[in-house]
Amino acid sequence: MNKLVEIFCDVDDFCRFFIPQWTQFCLDNGYRLRRRQGHMYPSEIMTILILFHMSNYRNFKLFYLEHIWKYHHHDFPTLLSYTRFVSVAPSVLTPLCSYLTQLKGKPTGIAFIDSTSLRVCHNIRIPRHKVFEGVAARGKTSMGGFYGFKLHLIVNHLGEILALKVTPGNVDDREPVRELSQELTGSLYGDKGYLSKALADDLAQNGITFITRKRRNMKAQAQAEWDRIMLLKRFIIETINGQLKLISQIEHSRHRSIKGFQLTVLCGLIAYCMKEKKPSPKIFYSDDDFPAAA
Repeated sequence: MNKLVEIFCDVDDFCRFFIPQWTQFCLDNGYRLRRRQGHMYPSEIMTILILFHMSNYRNFKLFYLEHIWKYHHHDFPTLLSYTRFVSVAPSVLTPLCSYLTQLKGKPTGIAFIDSTSLRVCHNIRIPRHKVFEGVAARGKTSMGGFYGFKLHLIVNHLGEILALKVTPGNVDDREPVRELSQELTGSLYGDKGYLSKALADDLAQNGITFITRKRRNMKAQAQAEWDRIMLLKRFIIETINGQLKLISQIEHSRHRSIKGFQLTVLCGLIAYCMKEKKPSPKIFYSDDDFPAAA
């Protein structure tokens, strides 16, 4: 099946269920008295935005004018001009958030947590950056300082996203862990940046075993062989972060508004969730029913 048709069918089925409920919710709570139907349906707008993050294009304007406008005009009979499309794109932010929630994976008992920086400008331009003034913040990772946000991710051993949160760049990696791990079970593996006895004790009360690497100056503690292997396999979440940035393009420094940034991150995450093959360690079961990793 054509990838465009496949994406549109899934998104359109979701919108047929979600949009009426969302509209009724807005009316009941007085958020908006009426919602006019535009020339393009929300499912069409969402499909084009998601398709961009699954393409090889690095510029949305070029993608829209050179690919969608030329080769898919017959697929979208009421296709808007580029300027008009960009102005109405933020109207699908809420449906995109709900659609991403639907695409999340299920806990498998093995989960990995990590954060990655989302730079919104080059460090030289930080003093004169205005788009995210008061929202973004300076942060620091093992790769150096940056100005922008942090994306906190929890994934299972199949490479599926279980939970995520975007915070300002100066937020400690350990701060959102309790919120993100509410629906988890089994073991959660993190790097040295998540070391915290209080955090591990809190998660243990919820039935989650929180395992992190130890610093060199810390006392050696007994650790199960399986946990040592899983800590070595924690690289998959770093691979996922790399794919989100390089392939799904969730990070760039050309944002002109906060809503544009939100659309970029949401659609990039959705594009990743819709991938058939995701990074994952090879885990199998031996004759003794003991899990092992290749």
